[in-house]
Amino acid sequence: MSHGDLAGLLHDLRQAAHTGSDLSAAPAADAARLLHLDALALALRSRRGALELLWADPADPLGPVLDDLQYTLGEGPTLDAATTADTVTETDLSAAPADRWPLFTPAACDLTARAVIAQPLLLGVATAGVLTGYRTTPGPFPPGQRADFTRFARIAVDLLLHTPPRSLATASDGPDLHRAPVHQAAGILSVHLDVSIDEALLRLRAHAWRHDLPLLHVARAVIAGRLHLDPDT
Repeated sequence: MSHGDLAGLLHDLRQAAHTGSDLSAAPAADAARLLHLDALALALRSRRGALELLWADPADPLGPVLDDLQYTLGEGPTLDAATTADTVTETDLSAAPADRWPLFTPAACDLTARAVIAQPLLLGVATAGVLTGYRTTPGPFPPGQRADFTRFARIAVDLLLHTPPRSLATASDGPDLHRAPVHQAAGILSVHLDVSIDEALLRLRAHAWRHDLPLLHVARAVIAGRLHLDPDT
């Protein structure tokens, strides 16, 4: 269902939350457009602290690609928001300090991202996830836009409480999250290389970064047996 105004979307989502609906009730494309953003993504924080992409526009790869980029590099606004429990903004990535996100910033600019806002989704004092919005044009986030973003984030928390661990980013009814192949590949590497799961994940991310490949591409290659990482890699 397409929404013509933000107030109408927020009203519908409040009603959906009251009736027990989950994040699948929120159309990511409409939300991004009405919030004057070019991409919008929500990452769920696991008990171990890792962030997993849970919701984004399935027709637009920008949000998921930028989320995967942060996961691969281990830095970026979404991760900072989760760590600090504070909203993180950068109004011009092309002019950001070089030491802020030295790996993420140039890669994000290559993907046409120029401005970003990341807001932690709080349940009491705990950070349940992060809502991150991206623009392809630089410039500040005006007070009205920030207020609307915060209003949407609060409703997203209510919907998140009813969201099962499924891949809403791809509208799948299965149990897997967006990066499920990464964790499956890490399990394979853990056995093959006789290392911990955390070490296997680090090796996957390092290989993806070193060869400038999408992390999911590397993971699927490991699962299919097309890629074998050496113990000394």
